[in-house]
Amino acid sequence: MSSHLCVVFIINLECSTCRGHCIIVNEPTTLRRHAEARFAGKYRKWAKANSFTSKLPGDVAAEKKKVAQAQQTIDAHVTERKISERVIPYSDQLFRKAAIEWLIATDQPIQALEHPRFKEMVDVASRATQGVKIPGRKATRAEIMRMFKNHLTRLKKKLMFHLLE
Repeated sequence: MSSHLCVVFIINLECSTCRGHCIIVNEPTTLRRHAEARFAGKYRKWAKANSFTSKLPGDVAAEKKKVAQAQQTIDAHVTERKISERVIPYSDQLFRKAAIEWLIATDQPIQALEHPRFKEMVDVASRATQGVKIPGRKATRAEIMRMFKNHLTRLKKKLMFHLLE
């Protein structure tokens, strides 16, 4: 059975530009941050004189931002269509297909299409002139709770009326 021993050497260096006032880790990112904090002007002057691209973190970020701003976006070429433009004309065949797909997707019994409340819902929706807004879960739950409370209130009034007779 052999075992391997990994030894990592971290070399601390004194900055020659700061004249021994700083001890830094020999790591490119750390060195760049140190250079930016202590002598960014000297570094940029040297980089310009030697036709060298600055690798200081702030300069790299500024260059990325400049490139991103120069790149064209498709926003100017995209137009948003209104809901009324996307409405598909009604046909019995299309409704039948949508109803059957709804039955399958929601695991409804076939008799659901014959239920009077389903027919009422379709009649109400058919009168919509600009599409139908379907409520979300929270709104549906709140409406069910409101309807239930109203039903209990009416039932209580009815029972109280019969007790008084």
